[in-house]
Amino acid sequence: MTRFALIPLMAGTVLLATPAQADEVFVGAYAHAVDTPFTFETGEGGVDGVIGYRFDRIEALDFIGKPAPYVLGSMNSDGGTNFAAVGLSWKIGKGPVYVRPAVGIAIHDGPEERIAPDGRHLELGSRVLFEPEIAIGTQIDERFSIEASWMHVSHARLFNSGQNPGIDMMGLRLNYRL
Repeated sequence: MTRFALIPLMAGTVLLATPAQADEVFVGAYAHAVDTPFTFETGEGGVDGVIGYRFDRIEALDFIGKPAPYVLGSMNSDGGTNFAAVGLSWKIGKGPVYVRPAVGIAIHDGPEERIAPDGRHLELGSRVLFEPEIAIGTQIDERFSIEASWMHVSHARLFNSGQNPGIDMMGLRLNYRL
């Protein structure tokens, strides 16, 4: 499947996976391939547009804090790595300011091989990646909240112990409670 064929597939996955009783939708803009201690250079850049859907909290998972499942799609403006992810998120805090950690699994369309001039491999090493994230947010009103968030995709060296550049994204997202 080509890189461009995956883009509508990922967007469709996000839009088709939305049931009638979901909790909130979110959209965001992220700087792509931000340099952090968790990543190496991938040769990518640009801005990621993110759209997602966060379902109601799972009451049966009370023993781990009643996480909310989510699905999201991320598309890069410069032809870099796009991905779709599913996972669980927790909203922690009782006041207008809260923290939202999350962990998910992503599938991406980045290159299978990308080699730097010095011979280092810059590809992500696996089609399936972990997608941890953390956000700090504030409630604007009953329906809207805004979050500053960090998202990361990598395989944590589980699929290739010698290579794992990962990609970090930092940005803002707007949430709308349905």
